[in-house]
Amino acid sequence: MTLLTVKRDYDAEFKDTADHRYAYNFDFDVMHKYMLRSFEPLFRDGSLLELGSFKGDFTRRLLQRFTDITCVEASKLALEEARATLPGHINLIHGMFETVQLPRRYDNILLTHVLEHLDDPVGVLRRVRDEWLTETGRLFLVCPNANAPSRQIAVKMGLISHNAAITPAEEAHGHRITYSLDTLERDARAAGLHIVHRSGIFFKALANFQWDRLLATDIVSSEYLDGCFMLGQQYPDLCASIFLVCESGR
Repeated sequence: MTLLTVKRDYDAEFKDTADHRYAYNFDFDVMHKYMLRSFEPLFRDGSLLELGSFKGDFTRRLLQRFTDITCVEASKLALEEARATLPGHINLIHGMFETVQLPRRYDNILLTHVLEHLDDPVGVLRRVRDEWLTETGRLFLVCPNANAPSRQIAVKMGLISHNAAITPAEEAHGHRITYSLDTLERDARAAGLHIVHRSGIFFKALANFQWDRLLATDIVSSEYLDGCFMLGQQYPDLCASIFLVCESGR
């Protein structure tokens, strides 16, 4: 592989907007697995609301833990694809988080890689607290991390101006902000939420396209992936994603 090829691929991840494949196998095969592992010890028994379920890829993983699942998704097309593959007992609702009306409260609410897309993240978090979370329920909030080493390397390479920059590729896919732990905690507190746990998910020094290539080989073992996950718990600010668990504080 030439240096020109490497630079082209970095440009594709951090700069390009046209015809950019924003979804990576790393997200589905690695990050989803370790998100669920991070959530599992902290889940409440009972019901679960997933805000931003898209086509149901992560929802399918939740079936091993919950039977009472409700999903809200703004994309009607994505929701129809999910409906075709998910079990019929899952309640799928088409709506915008800012306006959707839900009939009940939930013991667990998931917002994974969604908050950074919202025009009014604090307003949506306030709805979660005031309208949808039970008195003893928990919100699981995950966002891409501005300080992930892969982003910091991109800054040193001159591909983005600073850690929290919104790349053209991210902007084209609806990102409004790139969170770090301090700004994510700021917005959670502004919504009146009580933070009971903070961590990171998966130490990540490589860009997504590099991970996809490695995962197609036998170079990286499952033990190595577990090691990156455990190291991320020690250094949450150097993870692919940052992670808060919040309660209503009511």
